[in-house]
Amino acid sequence: MNQIVEIIDLIKEFNGKRAVNQVSFSIQQGEVVAILGPNGAGKTTTMLMMLGLLRPTEGKTAIFQKDPKNKEVREKMGVMLQEVSLMDGLKVKELIQLFRSYYPNPLPMNHLIRLTGLEKNELERRTEKLSGGQKRRVAFALALAGNPDLLFFDEPTVGMDISSRRLFWETVKELASEGKTIIFTTHYLQEADDYAERMIVFKNGSIIADGKTAEIKRDMTKQSVSFVAGEVFSKGRFLKLSFVTEVIEKEGRVHIMTDDTDAVLSIIYKENLPVKDIQIEKGKLEEAFEQLTASQEEAV
Repeated sequence: MNQIVEIIDLIKEFNGKRAVNQVSFSIQQGEVVAILGPNGAGKTTTMLMMLGLLRPTEGKTAIFQKDPKNKEVREKMGVMLQEVSLMDGLKVKELIQLFRSYYPNPLPMNHLIRLTGLEKNELERRTEKLSGGQKRRVAFALALAGNPDLLFFDEPTVGMDISSRRLFWETVKELASEGKTIIFTTHYLQEADDYAERMIVFKNGSIIADGKTAEIKRDMTKQSVSFVAGEVFSKGRFLKLSFVTEVIEKEGRVHIMTDDTDAVLSIIYKENLPVKDIQIEKGKLEEAFEQLTASQEEAV
């Protein structure tokens, strides 16, 4: 795979205070990566340095093996920042056409309209007359205008209604299927869980976790196999297994806490144990995120 983003020992200080502390990571072509963290964790500052909008105090940032400010690099990038500011006095369609003219291979107008869900009446409206949600859809269209290979989204769905949010993520999935590289920040952890294959978690300016979303959830959260047991059931049969941490009886169900639900199910079926109504409960990303950030706070 081609390396699209390379960050090496990145540091950013503001008035002597370190906002980003020796951060290093790389992102490959086609990855969909969520950058997560509490407010003030350093994720947006890092993104702005990747975009060339902030100069690092120390360290290296390379996009497509070049400086982020390089003209060829910028022609391959699409950006949607959290704060949306649109040029007043233009109709939406005029603004989009203007942005398309900046790129050598822009997306066709009809394709942009389909991807972003902009209505005909919105295209004819002047930008200063748009609602907050409409402005975000226009900002999305501007980010896609140049047919970019790399997309940055900073809190992209803030202010969007449910239908607009759903369309946004459906479009992101379509872009990902075309091999686009997508990097986004979000406070909606369910969005990261649903759409990011990898997540990078920031805390106090440093990376505290970086890996596949499913693996981080598996490693940091509790998983269980639960069922209704027959009259003859031995907790000890499972408690002696290395991959079982606890067996709990609650509200008429047995819950086997484990990091290998498949192994527990295999034993149940192979030994034909007297159980029914089997359910598998996987950990949630919110739980993993809380554990990660809490463990870092305890270590400070």
